[in-house]
Amino acid sequence: MGLRIGATVIDAHDPGPVARFWAEALGWVISHDQDPEWVVEPAGGTREDCVVPDLLIIKVPEPKTIKNRLHFDLRPEDQAVEVARLEALGATRVDVGQGDSRWVVMADPEGNEFCVQPAHRPELRAAWLQAYESYQRVDS
Repeated sequence: MGLRIGATVIDAHDPGPVARFWAEALGWVISHDQDPEWVVEPAGGTREDCVVPDLLIIKVPEPKTIKNRLHFDLRPEDQAVEVARLEALGATRVDVGQGDSRWVVMADPEGNEFCVQPAHRPELRAAWLQAYESYQRVDS
């Protein structure tokens, strides 16, 4: 198959703060920073480079008005630590009707929702980490 997702697009009234938030949150880099398009992507040479879709933050004239139909689920090592760190970066906790759930629903600086999941059970995390650490980049 010759098709892959190149970018996930986020609409923003002011793309700069949204791009800076996601770059800091994910430990990625801003590779393009001029309106109307900002690009946030994994740093070159990392495991995620050319594998994980970039984030393309597009300037739009209207503000966000309704709940996202698509959102990120983030899986941290420590949920409480990451929620606090994301709040320090400008994220806020939001209620989208999730009720009493194990995940925390948050929003970026322009209100785009995302979830911070609880950490994987230790045995699942160990298996994932083993696969992640054994990754060998194949350059073409």
